[in-house]
Amino acid sequence: MKQFESRGVKIVAISVDPADITQKHAQKQGFTYTFLTDAKREVIKQYDIVHTKGGPEGSDIARPAEFLIDSTGTVRWVNLTEDYRVCARPEKVLAVLDGLQRAPAGPQ
Repeated sequence: MKQFESRGVKIVAISVDPADITQKHAQKQGFTYTFLTDAKREVIKQYDIVHTKGGPEGSDIARPAEFLIDSTGTVRWVNLTEDYRVCARPEKVLAVLDGLQRAPAGPQ
């Protein structure tokens, strides 16, 4: 967390679960970053990461994904997986972030 914070990164997780369930899960796992609830699945639809009928009893859930979004709201990097147990390692995300911060501004 400190390495992300030192680079000005704010980590935010989004879950389709109700807020109380998300809060209990975050506490149980020891997560200290912000969790948002997307019970209406509006955000996951906007980012095109809906896993149709992938949840309990065939409910729609979010595909596992990580996004780096800059201060203007521009998506700078996306990591999508099919397995909710698989996510980008922090070292990989930090390396991508460092590469983005070194990249020249403007069109390439």
